[in-house]
Amino acid sequence: MTRQRSTQTMKPATAAKKLGVHPDATPEEFRAGPVSREELDALQADPPEWLRELRRNGPHPRQVVADRLGVSISGLARAEITEPLTTAQIAALKEEQPEWLRRERSTRAEAQREEARLRAERSGKRRADPVGG
Repeated sequence: MTRQRSTQTMKPATAAKKLGVHPDATPEEFRAGPVSREELDALQADPPEWLRELRRNGPHPRQVVADRLGVSISGLARAEITEPLTTAQIAALKEEQPEWLRRERSTRAEAQREEARLRAERSGKRRADPVGG
């Protein structure tokens, strides 16, 4: 007896997040209904022009904006950046280097250094005490 496998689907907003694009910027036909795992895989493997254009020029979701600016999502919130930004707007902020951007980049760098230190410390303990680590 074989069981028919059901197709796994997701909301368009979830698929947009997985594709790294802002959901509201996607075409209406993309937002119209659920997206199957197969459709998502096809979009990732061979992105249509609208997806390439969104990835290139935006508007970009917060995670992409934060990554491109080198800050955290919390840093964007502290700077009151709540709207999606285009690639041109991100480039302008990088060029201007406002105080908040310099501060948030420094904060993120410090947090990453601390995470690396803790990882190294934990891995050192495991090597020193393989039974207890």
